[in-house]
Amino acid sequence: MNELRNLPSVEQLLQTRHAAELIAAYGRSLTLKAIRSVLEDIRNAHSDNKTIPQRPAVLELAEQKLEAWLELTLVPVINATGVILHTNLGRAPLSRSALQAIRGMSAGYCSLEYRLNTGQRGERSEHVETLIKMLTGAEAALVVNNNAGAILLALSALARRRQVIVSRTQLVAIGGGFRVPEIMRQSGARLVEVGTTNQVRLEDYKEALRDSTALLLHVHHSNFKIIGFMEEPSLSDLVELGKRYEIPVIDDLGSGALLDTARFGLAHEPMVQESLTAGASLVCFSGDKLLGGPQSGILVGRAELIQKIKRHPLARPLRADKLCLAALSATLLHYLKDEAEREIPVWRMITATPEELKARATHWKNILQAGEVIPGESTIGGGSLPGETLPTFLLALSVSHPALFLKRLREVKPPIIARILDNRVVLDPRTITPDQEGALLVGLQNALGHKA
Repeated sequence: MNELRNLPSVEQLLQTRHAAELIAAYGRSLTLKAIRSVLEDIRNAHSDNKTIPQRPAVLELAEQKLEAWLELTLVPVINATGVILHTNLGRAPLSRSALQAIRGMSAGYCSLEYRLNTGQRGERSEHVETLIKMLTGAEAALVVNNNAGAILLALSALARRRQVIVSRTQLVAIGGGFRVPEIMRQSGARLVEVGTTNQVRLEDYKEALRDSTALLLHVHHSNFKIIGFMEEPSLSDLVELGKRYEIPVIDDLGSGALLDTARFGLAHEPMVQESLTAGASLVCFSGDKLLGGPQSGILVGRAELIQKIKRHPLARPLRADKLCLAALSATLLHYLKDEAEREIPVWRMITATPEELKARATHWKNILQAGEVIPGESTIGGGSLPGETLPTFLLALSVSHPALFLKRLREVKPPIIARILDNRVVLDPRTITPDQEGALLVGLQNALGHKA
């Protein structure tokens, strides 16, 4: 243990030029913390057959520790998977207008809760409510942080300590292990399941009705399909039953399409406007799925119900911030101006033709002088249109260790996220924006430069 006496002191290390450079780059307190941490590591790991590092080596270790501490893990990536709404990669990319709106609202102050016409305090939800009402025909609207939050808030405000009836065919689980029944229970509502896993009749709902029944809940399957014999009442059937007994119906759409997906060769995804036309009292959906905007949960429907929800104490902790509202406003304007297919990245990706995608993949192959262009399939993802695919063309790279090559792609800057198909690494141009192609090709060239 006597060798540890030769370990330089903190003060000795701070007197060096290297330490001064670290202080200039990282600040004195953090540099000091890193040096002390390295010295402690050396003491803990020391044994008789180890030599004591000298000052340069200690400071080099401190610099490595500082770099590791401050390395950002939330970074932009290139999504080459072909999954358009990739939940792990942030779902919907925003339009240029939405990005400009975020920059404008974040650079200084804004009229978040201030009415310019009166000079008095306003409500933050006003900025998007009018736009949503114009698009959907709803009486009122409210935006919160995400769709799970919208359901939690609605049930807490309208059904606490009362019954909410839901079909067993609709007790879905969403990403990250969150389950609809668990969210419902957190609201304080009493969940009443009716029917079986593949068959539910309107009579099942009727038999479950009690004086304490507050709501009928209809949940879009979103991320799965029931194949085979299956029966459940339509939303219109539930609405009719709700009217007969004066019980509101909530339709949890999840994805929240405002355009008809059938126009683009996909199955029809239930639209917000259709749910309201069918008579749903409330409809809730996500802002960052097929809507193509920022993460948010949107509630639309009857004014008296929305007002009650707005007044609930949970409305404040679940509220959307100024950046979300700015980006959502810009996104909604694209729909109002009939330019969503052109301006919103999600819809540009959905409407891209196989010919366009093949041309882009072929261009990459020619630049790289590697790979093969093959037909493939893209998916929507994000719990939307399960099982539905879009025809695409992929650049397929044959490498000796595909998993290792994927790791190399994740290590380039910006990281490239690809997938393996038939033991080849494939990249789908559908989910890669044109302005990312330069970085994509550089990253691929660097990864291919290693022995694959």
